[in-house]
Amino acid sequence: MDSATISHDAVQEVATVPAALLLLLLLAGLIAAALGLVRVAGRPWLGRTVLETETPSGKAFDALLMLAIALSVLAVVLESDPLLRQHWSGTFLRLEWGFTLLFSLEYLLRLLVVAEPRRYASSFFGVVDLLAILPTYLGLLIGGGQLFLVVRVLRLLRVFRVLKLGAYLQEAELLWSALIAARRKITVFLLAMVTLVILIGAFMYVIEAGNDGFRSIPVAIYWACVTITTVGYGDVAPVTPLGRFMASVVMLIGYSIIAVPTGILSAEIGLSVLRQPSDGPTQPGDSPAPPLCLSCQLGGHEVDAKHCKHCGDVLERRPRLEVEPDRPGQLQTPQS
Repeated sequence: MDSATISHDAVQEVATVPAALLLLLLLAGLIAAALGLVRVAGRPWLGRTVLETETPSGKAFDALLMLAIALSVLAVVLESDPLLRQHWSGTFLRLEWGFTLLFSLEYLLRLLVVAEPRRYASSFFGVVDLLAILPTYLGLLIGGGQLFLVVRVLRLLRVFRVLKLGAYLQEAELLWSALIAARRKITVFLLAMVTLVILIGAFMYVIEAGNDGFRSIPVAIYWACVTITTVGYGDVAPVTPLGRFMASVVMLIGYSIIAVPTGILSAEIGLSVLRQPSDGPTQPGDSPAPPLCLSCQLGGHEVDAKHCKHCGDVLERRPRLEVEPDRPGQLQTPQS
């Protein structure tokens, strides 16, 4: 029996292994490898390497991790091309499983060395780390899940933490707070837009009466969406004078509507900036500084707030530094 026959028989045996059993064997092997690394390298050293970014080993680990994430996303994007997938399907499969096993081992190591595994698993980056490896394993059971591996691009957000771009994270928190504060206004605006689009589509269907693609109300609603957003594909267009007049009105309405969500979000961002705590010195008589949460390190609370609106923990009161009115520039601690 030659080597080719043996290799073919081995592939057939692997293919006959149930997907669930193969998944359990992979997970068992990864857990054993993670526990072995913790025992050999030690939990303190692994903690400094995997979790911290100031140590030399931590910087090297984060750099290699970013490179692996970028390469894995590139492989997923290139695999979507039919021609490349036809000629390099085996290479793409090996790369996919290689990156998946690597990221799975990294995820298990984070769970083993972090102080609070449950808190990490439920955090934003913990959920993203899990979603980055699930599609490949689900592909064994249901198939077609590999395309969702593009979620790994979200892991590149760690670059803000690795490069210590704290200002960018604060600005992202500011934008997120503005979106949350404006969610009711945005919801009302979207509902009004949906109602307006349905009405415009119904009117255009009645006006055009099946001319040039207006064969149903859903098609007319599609035309209204394309027109009111000023996209204008041109695949459906009115031909009657009244329909063209209506289309002109809808286009003008679309231009005027663009300013509505922009104004809502801009106003909320301005209010969020005003609500942010100020760490600089203030004059006597100014309002006390908003409390700071020591658990999640997030601000933006009301002055009289007692619990964090992000995590629910008790807030820590911070006295502001004041400047004496008769001696400018000299800091004075407030009296208790």
